[in-house]
Amino acid sequence: MADTVRSLLAQTVRPAEIIVVDDCSTDTTGDVARASGVRVIRPPRNTGSKAGAQNFALAQVKTPWVMAIDADTTLAPDAIEKLVASFEDPEVVAACGLVLPRHVRSIWERGRYIEYLFAFTFYKQVQDYYQKPLISSGCFSMYRTHALQGCGGWPTRTLAEDMDLTWTFYELGHRVRFVPEAVCYPIEPHDFQYMGKQLKRWSHGFVQNLIVHWRDVLHVPYLRSAVAVAVWDAAVASLVYLLLVPVFAIYFKMPWLLLGYAIDAPAILVPVLAGAQPRREVRKALASFPAFFILRTVNAVFFIRALWCEIIAGRSFRVYEKGH
Repeated sequence: MADTVRSLLAQTVRPAEIIVVDDCSTDTTGDVARASGVRVIRPPRNTGSKAGAQNFALAQVKTPWVMAIDADTTLAPDAIEKLVASFEDPEVVAACGLVLPRHVRSIWERGRYIEYLFAFTFYKQVQDYYQKPLISSGCFSMYRTHALQGCGGWPTRTLAEDMDLTWTFYELGHRVRFVPEAVCYPIEPHDFQYMGKQLKRWSHGFVQNLIVHWRDVLHVPYLRSAVAVAVWDAAVASLVYLLLVPVFAIYFKMPWLLLGYAIDAPAILVPVLAGAQPRREVRKALASFPAFFILRTVNAVFFIRALWCEIIAGRSFRVYEKGH
C-alpha cells in the first residue's frame, strides 16, 4: 500500500486526489494509507468485492478522469502521463498499460512473468491495432468519469469486473486503448495457494462474462473474433493439452506426440524475447521460460473446471477471494 501511494506521488503527472478504500479491513490498511497523507474512506460494511469497493469511491469522484489501481501495484514514473495522452481522442473512454510482475522469484511468479510478456507484447498489441483490447486491466486503468458513471460503474455481476466493464464499453460503441509505454508492477501470487485463488476467480469470471455478454459480443466487430480465439485457447486447446495428447501418446504407443507440449515454444519465445530485450531482461526471460508451461497446465485445469461448474453443473462461483 505505501509503495503504491509513493509511486503515485512520484508521477510526472500527479493525480489531483488519491482515494484509498478501506473495505472494512481487519489489518492496518487504513492506518498505513492515512500515514501516507491520502484520503481514506471506509464503507459501513464490507462491499464483498473489488468492484463494490471501487464503486463506493466512484460516487465521490469529481474529476473528468478517474484511475483505478490495485493496492499492491506500483507505477513507472511516467505511467499516468502516458495514459493521459490516449484521451486526446474523444471516443476513448478507457486506457490501460503494460503489466509486469514486481517480483520474479518463485516458479509461479516466473510463469506469470512470461505469460504477461507474451500477452502484452503480442496479443494485446494486435488487439489494440483493431481498437479492441480484450480487457482494460483492473490493476491499472484510467477512465472518463462520465462514461464510467454512465454505465453504472464497475459491474458486480461477475468476478471479472474489468473484463465485464471493457465489453460493456464496446457494446455501447466506446473505444478502449492499450498503451504499452505505461507500465505497472503488481505483486503476483508467489505460491500455489494464492495462485489457485486468483486462477479460480479469473477462470470463473471469464466464463461468467461469456454467459452475460455472448449475444452482444457477436455484434461487435473484431471483439467476437478475439473472444472466440480466447475461448478456443482456454477451452479446446486446454482439452487437447490435458487429455488428447497424453491419451494418444499412450494408446498409439507414440511417445513423440508428447513433444506437442513444447511444439509452440518457439512461437511463444520470440515475442517474449522481443518484449524482454528492450528491458535488458533476456536472461531473466530465458530462465523463467520453463515455468510458463507449468503455469499454462494449471491454467487449463482451472478453466476446464470453471466451464464445468458455471455451464454444465450450474454451480456458479460468486465469492470474491483475493489471490494475493
